Amino acid sequence: MKRGKLLNAELNHAIAAMGHGDLMIVCDAGFPIPSNAWRIDLAITQDVPDLETVLSAINGAFIPEKVSYAAEMAENNPPLLEKVKRLFAASAHEPIPHQQILGEMAAKAKVIVRTGAFDPWGNILLYSGVDAPIWFSKPGLNVPEEYQEIVKRIQENS
Repeated sequence: MKRGKLLNAELNHAIAAMGHGDLMIVCDAGFPIPSNAWRIDLAITQDVPDLETVLSAINGAFIPEKVSYAAEMAENNPPLLEKVKRLFAASAHEPIPHQQILGEMAAKAKVIVRTGAFDPWGNILLYSGVDAPIWFSKPGLNVPEEYQEIVKRIQENS
């Protein structure tokens, strides 16, 4: 049996297939998933599973270098924004317009994970990163400037 908390085989496969910079969207139940997208549908009933549960499980197995979400979330769903910021404290955060998520970003996603969440603006974009402290741990390597802040955040949140 696999060690770790994430048991869903397809979700484990998707995470293992992610390369640096690839985009995973974890969305609410109403997200318009493009027909050609790699869709992992976890939705069972309203709020089962909820966003926090799915994001927590993914966060334990995935390195999100950057997290994006609807800019409208700050005003319209602050409790969800607080959860996202708490779960991904070591990641860079970049709010973007909700319409951009529904169109352009959905088309760019490598995988879209549908939850049962009924959360307005509940669509979270996770950009795959590298484990910078490990990648740059060999003797003689210097941490590039673009990773120094990431290494610092990870060390602070460890």
